[in-house]
Amino acid sequence: MVDVRPQGRNGKRIRKKFLTKAEAQQYERWIIGKMNNKEWLPSYQDKRPFSEFIDMWWKYHGRTLKDGESALAKLQKIDRYMNHPDATDITPSFLSEYRALRLEDNIKPKTINNDQMLISGVFTTLIALGHYSGSNPLSGIKKIKIAKKEMGFFDKNDIDKLLTLFDGDNLLAIKLCLATGARWGEVEKLERKHITKYKVTFNNTKNGDNRTIPISEPLYDELMKDDTRKIIFHEVKYWEIRKIINENFSHLPDGQSVHALRHTFASHFMMNGGNILTLRNILGHRNIQQTMVYAHFSPSYLLDAVKLNPLEMRQ
Repeated sequence: MVDVRPQGRNGKRIRKKFLTKAEAQQYERWIIGKMNNKEWLPSYQDKRPFSEFIDMWWKYHGRTLKDGESALAKLQKIDRYMNHPDATDITPSFLSEYRALRLEDNIKPKTINNDQMLISGVFTTLIALGHYSGSNPLSGIKKIKIAKKEMGFFDKNDIDKLLTLFDGDNLLAIKLCLATGARWGEVEKLERKHITKYKVTFNNTKNGDNRTIPISEPLYDELMKDDTRKIIFHEVKYWEIRKIINENFSHLPDGQSVHALRHTFASHFMMNGGNILTLRNILGHRNIQQTMVYAHFSPSYLLDAVKLNPLEMRQ
C-alpha cells in the first residue's frame, strides 16, 4: 500500500495498492518526483514571434559582436525560410524538419550546423540577459556529424614553385602568410602602423584578439620599402592569387587554395620541431584542439608507439 502526501501534510493524499512491494516503492518515488517537478502547473508558453527574439538579440547583444551584422542577416534569412515561426514553434522536432529540408536543398551540413548554433545562441543570450523565461528548446540537440576535411599544404618544392608564379604585392602578401601563418583577411588589411621593427601586429582578428608575430629582417625591409603607403598591400589581387594556385596545385583540397598558406606555415612549423603551444599563440587559436590538428607533423609525434609496442618490447 502506498499512502503519501507529496505536497506536505495539508496536501492531497494519494493511496494505491500494488501486488508487490517493489512496484509500490517505484510508484511512490515516481509520484513524489512528479509533484516536485510541479507538473500540475501549465507550462510556460511564449507566443512572441521568433523574429522579435532576433530583434532583441541584436539590440542587447548582437550589435556588440565583430560579425554581428552578418549574424543578424543570417538569422533573418533563417526566420524567412522557417516561415516566421513563434518561439513556441521551435522544438527539437521542428529543427529536425528544418535540417531535413535544408539537406534536400543541397545545403552543406556545416551551414546547417551553423544555423542551429545561431538559433540556439538567440535563446541562450536572451535567457542569460533575463528577456526570456523559458528554456532553450535546442539545448542538447547534437549537430549533424561531419567528416573531417583533408588539410592541404605546400611542401618545399611547392613553395619554390609558388614564389616564382607571383610578383609585386601578391608575392609579398604570400611571403607574409608563409612567414606568420596569418589568415588572408588579416594580411590583406595590414597597415603600415601595424609594423614595428621585425614584428607585425594583426588587429581585429577572427577571435577579436590582437597578436604580434616576429618576422625576419629581410621581410621587414620589403614590407617597409614604400613609405608612402598606409595600406601595405593596396594592389593585392585575391582572386588572381586563388586562380593561379588552383591552376598550378591540383593536389590541394577544394576551397583551400589561399588558406593553404596558413596550413603550410603551421605544418612546417611542427615538422621543424616547433612547440604546439607556441603554434597556438602564433595562429591565435582560442582552443588548443584547433591547433592539435597539426600535432602529427611533429618529428616526435607518437614515436613511443614504435619503441613501446609489444613486438619491440619482446626483443
